[in-house]
Amino acid sequence: MAEDSDLEKTEPASPRRLEKAREEGQIARSRELVTFVMLLTGLSGLWALGPNMSEHFNSALRNGLQFERASAFDVEHMLVQAQAVVIHGFMAVLPILGMMMLAAFFAPMLLGGWLFSFDSLAPKLSKLNPITGIGRIFSVETLAELVKTIIKSLLVGYISYWVISSNSDAILGLGHEQLETALPHTLALVAKTSLLIIGSLLIVVLIDVPYQLWSHAHKLRMSLEDLRKEQKESDGDPQVKAQIRRQQQQMAKRRMMSDVPKADIIVTNPSHFAVALKYHDTDMRAPRVIAKGMDLVALRIRDIAREHNIPVLEAPPLTRALYKHTLLGHEIPVPLYAAVAEVLAWAYQIARVASDGGTLPTTPKDLPVPLDMDPQATPA
Repeated sequence: MAEDSDLEKTEPASPRRLEKAREEGQIARSRELVTFVMLLTGLSGLWALGPNMSEHFNSALRNGLQFERASAFDVEHMLVQAQAVVIHGFMAVLPILGMMMLAAFFAPMLLGGWLFSFDSLAPKLSKLNPITGIGRIFSVETLAELVKTIIKSLLVGYISYWVISSNSDAILGLGHEQLETALPHTLALVAKTSLLIIGSLLIVVLIDVPYQLWSHAHKLRMSLEDLRKEQKESDGDPQVKAQIRRQQQQMAKRRMMSDVPKADIIVTNPSHFAVALKYHDTDMRAPRVIAKGMDLVALRIRDIAREHNIPVLEAPPLTRALYKHTLLGHEIPVPLYAAVAEVLAWAYQIARVASDGGTLPTTPKDLPVPLDMDPQATPA
């Protein structure tokens, strides 16, 4: 049961999933919004360019209704006259057509933004699957489109009937008006009807846009297993990452072991911890820990120290404090300066005796290690 529920797509799409879907051309789009913007643009153009359109239509009708004797006996002259009428009519609607073309180009960006993807143009054999096609026919999207179409048809039909019935006298009266007055009145009736239809379509847009956003998010939902796979792909397989960490640790350990022969002294716990210290007064402000480890690593540090004749001192409190409070390659803490100074002085004396001879120095004991820096110290 847990595995079944885990596979259900109940989680919202991740940013990576949304980005991938956008690359494939899957974004929220509303045809109703595009239609609304185009109609509104056309109505605005009709309202702004109405006088200019009326002038062109007047000219086209005047030229088309004129009878010339030459047209009756010369077909070419009649074609020239017809061409002039068509040009006048085209020039009348050309500005509005241009505005609507721009609206058709920019309107889709209002919801999903600019997107151009070749993936959406690529042929897909899955689209030819009849079972998938039947599923789309009886899908929720098809039902929603059917409901929208019915609503639009009812709204447009009712508005058209109401406009015609309420303006029937004005429409019938157009046939008795002069051409100069009939055309403006006709354009006014068209603009009024268009305004009412567009206003009714606004209701459809206000319903369709939220639905398209919800439908797009619903399609891209992910299951918990999808999220885990995506996390694994983005962050890498945990087993591979663990293997990389192990290799990095081994490399760091090998580098650390190669620095042990450079140490001035090795302090030990004596068996659990080992810390290698190095100090140069020319380029170091304080002694540094160049190697440290516990258990087998500590044993290996001590073996390398003996192979290279590096002094090894058993100083459990100091070793524990250095191991806990000092990072590899960093300088020792200030509270441990005095204790480390004694240890280094002892190591330098051992080296001098080894080269020049003499009496071995006394092994340091009771080193001044603050109790709060020793992990195993018991408070007084």
